[in-house]
Amino acid sequence: MLSFLIGAFYFFYFAVIAVHVIFIPKVLNLVGYLPSEIGIIFAAAPIVRFAVPFAFIRGVRLNRTIFNAALGLMALSALAFYPSLHSFGALLVSSIGLGIGLSLVLPYVEVIALAEIGKVRYGKIRLFGSVGFVLVALVLVRFLSAPEIALACLAGVAMLTALFGYGIGIHEKRLVSSEEPSSDSRFSILSYGWLWLGLGLMQVSFGPFYNFFTIYETAHGVSLEMTVNLWTFGVIAEIAMLYFQGPLLQRNLLGVLQITTAATVVRWMLVWLFPAHLGVLFFAQSLHALSFALFHTAAISFLFSLYSQRRLAQQFFFGVTYGLGGFVGAIGAGYIYEWWPSQLFLGAAVVALGSFMALRLARPQLTH
Repeated sequence: MLSFLIGAFYFFYFAVIAVHVIFIPKVLNLVGYLPSEIGIIFAAAPIVRFAVPFAFIRGVRLNRTIFNAALGLMALSALAFYPSLHSFGALLVSSIGLGIGLSLVLPYVEVIALAEIGKVRYGKIRLFGSVGFVLVALVLVRFLSAPEIALACLAGVAMLTALFGYGIGIHEKRLVSSEEPSSDSRFSILSYGWLWLGLGLMQVSFGPFYNFFTIYETAHGVSLEMTVNLWTFGVIAEIAMLYFQGPLLQRNLLGVLQITTAATVVRWMLVWLFPAHLGVLFFAQSLHALSFALFHTAAISFLFSLYSQRRLAQQFFFGVTYGLGGFVGAIGAGYIYEWWPSQLFLGAAVVALGSFMALRLARPQLTH
């Protein structure tokens, strides 16, 4: 039962992400928002993801009550996108609310999944999130005749995410807590500063991809339907990696992180050099198996074993990467695309290289 609930939660949670990152930027572009304004709106959710975990350092715990409140906030904020569409301020507030909800619900579920399912089997449950992402992308692209359709889909999948998340919360009452006693230990990211910098920079490099890939490719003559096919192919590669990655997670996880960041440098360079070459673009998207799927699982598994305050470590992972990293990536991508659109993915490649170098420097801190 728990595996079903977690799988369904992942399915609809990442369906929310699919609508948000693939279609909402295009919707905002169609209704007249500037690239810099789109960047600001998409930076709002990540920055609150970064800020929220700091509230939990001094005694506050991500418990079931807060989890349920976050589910409600996520659903209501997604609903608010519809009446807020033509108001920059209202849309910004809705984006912030969605960011707060998303920042709390996934770390809560991830810890339960790792503790109760294990890192080897984790990928076979997490892949349902990738299936949700790709199915929504394939279906919505065929019906996206008006911005309101995308907004209605966003609200619907957010409500279903909240429903299955609530079911996980009820089931968790029967589980032994996976959080180890931490009253005598103080949580710190500075002790492993290079590691956290590498994790954060990796997500900064995804700013151009998550927020402008659809706009970028259609501007280079690739159709919206073909662009969605590129998204889909990347997710298929991700699903395959999630299913078969178990043996790789038995290896040196820091080494796995370094390999995935190196592959990401290659990926962004290919998109920069060949923005309209479909063969190269499909190959670049195949690297999503490494740069997202394997990187993500290796990172959360590594932190799960590194820190005793596991839920807080996962919150900070999402805060530093999808939060601060996503904020910097969205803002930076917005202004680069507005001023130097042809250099967008060159910038992404340079940042990914910085991530690789930071993770190389992390080894001495981790073996000290």
